[in-house]
Amino acid sequence: MTENQIPEGAEREVKTMGGAAIDGTPIAYIIVLAAVVTVLAFVPFSIVLGSGKGIPLSQSIYPLLGWLLGPLAGALASGIGTLIGVFLAPYTAGVPAIAIWGAVIASFAAGVMGSSRKRRFWYLGLTVLFGLELAVYAYLAIARNGIPVNTFIFGAFIDWSALVLFLLPTRTLFAQWISSTSFVKVAIGIFGGTWTICGLMHLSQVPFTYYLFNWPEPIWNTLIPIIPVENAMRGLSGAVIGTGVISGLRAINLVKPKEALY
Repeated sequence: MTENQIPEGAEREVKTMGGAAIDGTPIAYIIVLAAVVTVLAFVPFSIVLGSGKGIPLSQSIYPLLGWLLGPLAGALASGIGTLIGVFLAPYTAGVPAIAIWGAVIASFAAGVMGSSRKRRFWYLGLTVLFGLELAVYAYLAIARNGIPVNTFIFGAFIDWSALVLFLLPTRTLFAQWISSTSFVKVAIGIFGGTWTICGLMHLSQVPFTYYLFNWPEPIWNTLIPIIPVENAMRGLSGAVIGTGVISGLRAINLVKPKEALY
């Protein structure tokens, strides 16, 4: 009988043909999430000391886009959403070019945390980039402006701590938790991953902003207790939004992008 026959020949993989995609992610997904970034750019959750401009809530989901879409598609969605937000919500834009750069590098680095086997070494290139940025930041603060070393260490806590977490196995640990079936682990993974990625986003932006504004030591002392709290707020809001989004995507069984982490 036919049902008892053993299949012969090599196993074949059958794939459905979809629409246009970028790095395995449908363009429709990129457009939708870019629009979400734009909407959240209207919502400030903190104030940039000295400029009076707000820090947009959209920063909390830059890492999420990398985990949902993959490094390249996530970076594109965050960059487009932030670019539009620069024009529609300038009160949270800061320096536009720096804001867009931070959004792109954040989503890209988040996507790399759980990259496929062929991209498993991409994090090394990013680690070198972040290390150079930290060195430039330290040079500008300590060598050029005379900021005490201990003040710099405390003031740059989220920057160097994020770099350490990204370099150590915590990078893959957070990725494993985000892809876990336990939503408690998902929430913890998103919080830790968002702390790490948003810290790296800050590290990628701050050499440029510090070069432009050169805030003195009293401002450093003021920022030391504030910046970690802001980053923790990004992690908390990212965990709340991200856990809900991932839960919903799994419930409706939406087709995952090729490089998605969740």
